[in-house]
Amino acid sequence: RDGDGFVPPATYWVPAISPGSLLIYRGDRFAGWAGSALLGGLSGQNLVRAELGDGTATVVQEWDMGARVRALAEAPDGAIWVLEDGPGGRLLELTPV
Repeated sequence: RDGDGFVPPATYWVPAISPGSLLIYRGDRFAGWAGSALLGGLSGQNLVRAELGDGTATVVQEWDMGARVRALAEAPDGAIWVLEDGPGGRLLELTPV
């Protein structure tokens, strides 16, 4: 409702992806990604990249990871570490091809 003090989300998913982690990428290893938000989906079992702007978030890429993504981290060299959830979860290093 107008005037209720709440701001609507910049983006959302239906069905929900259940974000388990959020990373704002600061590196330069992935060309054009600096300042992008990376989200790991638990129920969505995906990795999402969104470009952020003046109060907006535009999903520009999504990858099916085939597993729940629990955590994301940026390495000092700009690589992205992805930790999968569960007993068989893997730690993956993502680098550009």
